[in-house]
Amino acid sequence: MAVAVAVAVVVTGPLTVQALVGKLTARQAAADAEIADLRDRMAKLTDALVAAERARERWAGTRETVLALVAEEHPDQAAATRPVTPAYQQVLAAFTTAAGPLRAKELCQALEVGTESRHIEGMRSKLKKLTGRGLLTEPSPGMFALTPTQARGTD
Repeated sequence: MAVAVAVAVVVTGPLTVQALVGKLTARQAAADAEIADLRDRMAKLTDALVAAERARERWAGTRETVLALVAEEHPDQAAATRPVTPAYQQVLAAFTTAAGPLRAKELCQALEVGTESRHIEGMRSKLKKLTGRGLLTEPSPGMFALTPTQARGTD
């Protein structure tokens, strides 16, 4: 809620230095009030953000615990129960339109994420994780493709 500060400056005739200073003072007071209001709103948003981040961390920890317990009881189903994040979904989606296996650099180009070595290594890490979860295969070193079950599931 913005707090309005009103300063009446009445000028009858030519603008005097005193009237000009009065107008500047009024504008400065209005800016000060707006700054105070924005700082108050930012503090409230910061508090809400911290609370939301804590809640997210609690849910993420709970999810990881449940997945670990499922993996202990059903190791063969552990990869299938793990959710795939949006970034990994984009990677998998790129494979559905690919003509064949892809290298990490080719995938970086297809997803337009940059081809610097840090991007390629990050992509290679994602590809290795998806391979470990049984969603991709590595038919030859550095080449990745959808597993046959994943390829059938995307038709």
